[in-house]
Amino acid sequence: MVRDLADFPRPVLAALAAAERLLTRRYGASVVLADPEDLGGSDRSVVARARVARNPFSMRRSVVVKHYVAEPDVDRPDPFHFEVASCQLFTALPADSRPSPVIIAHDPQARLLVLEDLGRSSTLADKLFGPDPAAARRYLVGWARALGRMQAATAGRENDFGALLRRLGEKAWRDPIADEARAAIAGVPELLQSVLGVTTTAAAQAQAHETARLLGGTRYRAFSPSDTCPDNNLVTSRGVRFVDFEWGCFRDVALDAAYFRVPFPGCRASFAMPDGMSEAMLEAWRDEIAVVWPDLDDPLRLDRRLLDAQLLWVWLCTWWFLPRIRERDTSVGPETGRSPRISTALCDYWHRLSAAAAEAEGLGATVELAESITAALRARFSDAPAALPLYPAFRGTV
Repeated sequence: MVRDLADFPRPVLAALAAAERLLTRRYGASVVLADPEDLGGSDRSVVARARVARNPFSMRRSVVVKHYVAEPDVDRPDPFHFEVASCQLFTALPADSRPSPVIIAHDPQARLLVLEDLGRSSTLADKLFGPDPAAARRYLVGWARALGRMQAATAGRENDFGALLRRLGEKAWRDPIADEARAAIAGVPELLQSVLGVTTTAAAQAQAHETARLLGGTRYRAFSPSDTCPDNNLVTSRGVRFVDFEWGCFRDVALDAAYFRVPFPGCRASFAMPDGMSEAMLEAWRDEIAVVWPDLDDPLRLDRRLLDAQLLWVWLCTWWFLPRIRERDTSVGPETGRSPRISTALCDYWHRLSAAAAEAEGLGATVELAESITAALRARFSDAPAALPLYPAFRGTV
C-alpha cells in the first residue's frame, strides 16, 4: 500500500487491504494496490478505486473495490449477493452487450467485490446538471439505448440469474418495488383523503389495480438494476454503463421505460426534459428491444403498456412522497438545488398522467382523479412551482 495515508478514511484502507488478500489468493502471487481514491459508496458500502502497483500477471492497471460494511438484514435478501449475481450475469455476456463493469473477484465471507475500473467517468447526473445541453441530450438518448440493449441481452436469462443467486445462498426474488406498489394501490386512496381531502372513486382504483399485472410474470421480462437514477449511470468512452445492482431483478421492461415519461420517478434528481426528448429516448430504446420483442414495435401496444407503467409509478411515488408533506413540503432529496420540492414533483407527475390518460380509452376515472389531485396540491402549496423545472443543462436553451 502507499505510504502517508494517515488521514485517509480507514474503511477505504481496510477495503483495499482485503482486496489485496483476495487477489493474492486468486492469482497465487502477491498483488499490491496503491493510490486509493474514495468513490463515496453509501451507509451500506465503501467504494474505492486503486492502482495495481504490483502483480505477476497482466492485470488491469486499476480496479474498483466495493466492500459491504453493513451487516445484512436477516429479514431481507442480502444486497451483496444480488450485486455479485448481477455482475456475474453481465460478465458472461459478449463485450458489446455488457452494460456493466466486469467482475474480477469476490469474497462472500469478507462481503467484497473487485470490479473492472471504467475510468474517471462522469455520471448521467453530471451531464444533466452541467452546462452543455447538446451533451445532455446525447447522453439521455445513449442511456435509453443502453437500457434497451441491456434488456434485449438479458431477455430469457432469468433462470441463469436465479441459478447464480442460489449458488450464493439466495432464492430468486421478484422486483423489490412489487410489494410496495401493491401496498400503494391499496393505500393511496385513504392517504389522498387524509392529506389532501381528495376522494378516489372505485373506478380510478380499479384502473390502478389493473397495472399490477406488470409486476407479475409477463412475457416482456428482462434484467433491471431497479435503481437507474441518473447518478447510477456512468458516461464512458464505450457509452453509458450501469452501476449499483444491489436490488437487481427481472421485471417487465415497461417499468424502466416509463422513466421516459415520468422523469426518473422516485429519484432525487427528477426534473423535466425538453420537448421531444422523451420521444427521442423512446425511439432509441425501441430500436434495441424490437429485435427481441417485435410486437412492441407496434405503437398502440407499446403506448398502452407504457401508460400502465406510468400510472403505476405515479401511484407508487404518491405512496412514497405524500406522507412526507404532512408536516413540511421539503425537497425529494437532501441536495439543495439538485432536487425538486415534493409537491412540485407530485403535481407534475399527476398532470403528465392526466394528459396521457386523456388520450387513451377507458381511463376517464384516472383523468378525473389526476385533475383533483393537481388542483388540491396547487391550492395547498400555492408558493411551489406546479411543474418540474428543466434539468439545469437545458435551462436557457428553450
